Amino acid sequence: MESAADFVFGPQPPIEEEPAAPAAAAEPAPVAAAAPDPLGPLAGLAGNWAGRGFNVIWRPHPLQPSGQDRFLELNVTGEQLDFGPALRDIPNRGLLMPNISLAGMHYLQQIADANTNKNQHFEPGVWLMVPQTSDPQEPRTVARLASIPHGTTILLQGTAHTAAGGPSIPNVSIKPFTIGHPAQTIDFPEQTLATATQFRTSGAGLTGITQQMVNNPNSVLRAAPSPQITSTTTLQVSSRDASLPGGGTANITFLTGTKDGPNAVAARVTATFWLETLQGDAAPRRLQYSQLVLLNFNGISWPHVTVATLDKQ
Repeated sequence: MESAADFVFGPQPPIEEEPAAPAAAAEPAPVAAAAPDPLGPLAGLAGNWAGRGFNVIWRPHPLQPSGQDRFLELNVTGEQLDFGPALRDIPNRGLLMPNISLAGMHYLQQIADANTNKNQHFEPGVWLMVPQTSDPQEPRTVARLASIPHGTTILLQGTAHTAAGGPSIPNVSIKPFTIGHPAQTIDFPEQTLATATQFRTSGAGLTGITQQMVNNPNSVLRAAPSPQITSTTTLQVSSRDASLPGGGTANITFLTGTKDGPNAVAARVTATFWLETLQGDAAPRRLQYSQLVLLNFNGISWPHVTVATLDKQ
């Protein structure tokens, strides 16, 4: 996907701007400072990124007499993630407070299994920069809007901050748990690669996958070649955050099901993107991310984890 020119909205009537106070007649007009980029920390996403990663997903399996209800899919991945064009002056009309303008960055994510070369994921979406607001009283935030062709849309909202040095990448687990009770984890035989099962990726599809990767997919990010990172911008977003009223997921009827329960509902999504600026560079040149989706079916939340390390092309 080639980046096009920035798309600037033309709201009618225009979003009102606070008038600047006139300078005193006897004093020379000050030199205007450059206006900050409304994209803020999202500006570093612009461009085309490519690299490798790892995907883990517990898929529902038609219920067997044995009680088997799941299949564990594991994929070493190749990924292309393209950002652009920028979206500027996006008008949001206010009722309880003055109007605001958003700014954003369109993206297209494409992921394939690196062992089988089969396409696996296609996701168009938008990252947004939301200015500070007074009603609701919220600080400046970032948001990600995504559409997944399996029948799910997500809206994630959260924070962005920049700090010196490299990222602090936590552990992440793929252990399923009883819905609503994350401490009640369940161990299934599919999680252990040494245990033979027909309900897990096998053969050539397992090339390059280790038990450590299955235990903690974020270990793949830590194992990536470590250049000298001078600063990291962290974008942390969630579909449900106690500190923010926005965000959520929506699923087609097949996924949500009816009185018999869901086939597989994407109930919650959290994601962290680390934009890394390397020594000698003025802008980020490496992007790492970790995303966790909770798929709910048969009374259990099943973690679906995707991670990748991408370099700007």
